[in-house]
Amino acid sequence: MGDFDDELTVEVDDEGIAYGVEAEPLPTITVPFNPADIKVHTEQKPVDPLLRKIKRQELDLQPDFQRAAGIWDTTRQSRLIESLLLKIPIPTFYMAEVRGGGLAVVDGVQRLTTIVRFVHPDYIGADPLKLSGLQYLHEHNGKTFGELPERLQDQILEAQLTVNLILQGTPEEVMFEIFTRINTGGQPLSAQELRHALIPGQSRELLKKLASSRAFLDATLRTVNTLRMADREMVLRFLAFRITDPNDYKSDDLDAFLRLAMRKVNKLSRFEVERLSVEFNRSMNAASAIFGEHAFRKLFRDQIRRLPINKAIFEATAVSLAELGDDELNRLIELRFEVQERYIELMDDTEFFQAISVGIGDVARVHRRFNAMYYMLREVAYSA
Repeated sequence: MGDFDDELTVEVDDEGIAYGVEAEPLPTITVPFNPADIKVHTEQKPVDPLLRKIKRQELDLQPDFQRAAGIWDTTRQSRLIESLLLKIPIPTFYMAEVRGGGLAVVDGVQRLTTIVRFVHPDYIGADPLKLSGLQYLHEHNGKTFGELPERLQDQILEAQLTVNLILQGTPEEVMFEIFTRINTGGQPLSAQELRHALIPGQSRELLKKLASSRAFLDATLRTVNTLRMADREMVLRFLAFRITDPNDYKSDDLDAFLRLAMRKVNKLSRFEVERLSVEFNRSMNAASAIFGEHAFRKLFRDQIRRLPINKAIFEATAVSLAELGDDELNRLIELRFEVQERYIELMDDTEFFQAISVGIGDVARVHRRFNAMYYMLREVAYSA
């Protein structure tokens, strides 16, 4: 399998920007869902009531959900406002009713953020938007919302936005399938972006915090692009398999497993969150010391270049290291070259290689990669 590294692909966006992680096969629907389960209501919502919901925190814009490379510049924001002033319809918004009440915006975050930034920037802690680069209404360049004539202010507040609302009662797997098929700016949302949008709570902040930790950045050599939240999904996989023992993983639906994990994290106490954070950073530091630049990556004999991060290897390695005590980790660091040799041998194991390459959510393959990694590390730690 040593030549396979030349065929590896990485996740990229529609502009070819690499995310620094090895591409995984897309999940497939194994059990068709009933179209009658889809509960979608299309309605016209005036701008003003939506802004009031944002103020009351009943409408979740998830500001850090924005893709860094895709955040609109002032001219693009201004031209959206110009469209409202010209009564030109803007694209449809997609929102979902979330548990506990309120709405989450899944498609249209930047458009709605632009509107609230212009009308009530204080609602989101943003600097006021001053119009610039307008194509037709040049006389309003440089103006804020309050400097527009009142009739134009009213026109914006009364503008009708078309919203496709996914109602409560729609099965979660159906809801995620709907949003997977939605294009935002021509690009489908990633699975983690969807989880982030639809599952609010403390898990969001924890994933963000751990993904930006020094330990994670050092262990991954800062090669994981943050634009599509691939880094946060990696952290979530660690948390998911620390909360639930890998051998207790019973479903072939890894995405549903990760969604459930986010909800479990939302219910954890401060002490439990801190314990998981310590374990995560400890695992990252150990992985750096043991595997060096090849941490969480496929490694073959006579390999010429460093390969991208593999998320299945990441979860199996990080969780296995978290299972070991300090003495065992120190022993593995001392014997790091032997660990790397055994790691290369694992890549020659057909079953292990398949378990980190295809069908990664399959129960047997999840069990295979976790057990193989854990027992390999233990054997080296206790070798004479």
